[in-house]
Amino acid sequence: METADELFAQRDEVALYVEHAQQMLQVADHNLADGFYASAINRAYYAIFYAANALLTTKGLSRSKHSAVIATFRQHFIKPGLIEDEYSDTYGRVMANRHVSDYEIQLTIEPDVAQDDLQDARRFVERVERHLRQEGWL
Repeated sequence: METADELFAQRDEVALYVEHAQQMLQVADHNLADGFYASAINRAYYAIFYAANALLTTKGLSRSKHSAVIATFRQHFIKPGLIEDEYSDTYGRVMANRHVSDYEIQLTIEPDVAQDDLQDARRFVERVERHLRQEGWL
């Protein structure tokens, strides 16, 4: 059983992850507006990554490895039906696009891809925040 101090620290960590997710969305907005499409995708992905870690923290499961975050998110939130399947698909697609935008430098990133990823990241973060509010974490 968790102590009050541990629960308080856990709530703080959840809030910090959500704050980081919101910051990444803001940076992605600026990058998109400035024509830095690969950077916009990167920041959109990190918004999802931080939001997913906020969820994982509520179960004491935060992770640092990207593959572990998505796998644990799917296991503990998608599979039991706490979060809808579409958000698993969104996470996977934006993660794949981030990999391309970060490591396949010879490829051109289209503005509509960056716009779609940012829009989906925004929806992902909003869904996570709604879940966290419903569960009393925010």
